[in-house]
Amino acid sequence: MPGGVPEARRRAQEAMRAWGEPAERVEAAALIVTELVTNAVQHTSTRRIRCRLLRSADGVRICVWNRGRALIPAPASPADSAGLPVGEVPAAADLEGDAALDRLAEDGRGLLLVDALAARWGTHAAPAGRLVWAVL
Repeated sequence: MPGGVPEARRRAQEAMRAWGEPAERVEAAALIVTELVTNAVQHTSTRRIRCRLLRSADGVRICVWNRGRALIPAPASPADSAGLPVGEVPAAADLEGDAALDRLAEDGRGLLLVDALAARWGTHAAPAGRLVWAVL
């Protein structure tokens, strides 16, 4: 399944170029796809993951869907993500010493990147799986 991450990235770049998007948006989309698909691979036990780019007058929406329903790690605090429903990062006081740094270093870094690059993003859980989306 990890081979699907570079394939999704390549296809996103191809679609964005075909739509005539500027180079910086092509690379932003590629980074967002990489992070969202990587999270889907890491947080689900299924091999069924879908990535789709939708272009509209409002921009490009990147959608990644998987059958898993695990919590998505937050980019920082829930307030920092404009109230979008994401998981919670544990407070450093809840972990001791190096464990706090290790946990914060591993969880949510990719979503910090998504949060910085996307105009908005969010997640939706349903019985059929989880959708994570971002808009450029």
